[in-house]
Amino acid sequence: KYYFYLNISKNDFLPYYKGQIYSIVVKTNLGTTVQFPAMHLRSHLTNSGVYGSFCLETKNNKFLSLTKLN
Repeated sequence: KYYFYLNISKNDFLPYYKGQIYSIVVKTNLGTTVQFPAMHLRSHLTNSGVYGSFCLETKNNKFLSLTKLN
């Protein structure tokens, strides 16, 4: 599991949403750099953008889930 915080405005996320950019790179709370498909953030997009703490779960380097934490 990878834990990280995102602060992406609606305008900054627009290229990902339009499919012009396909992946996003984040630095986890432990300093690990992780890349995953940006399409998995679409369900977390609000009128303001994508904000908050998230948990990314993978298995054998394959995406399993992305959950927003409270």
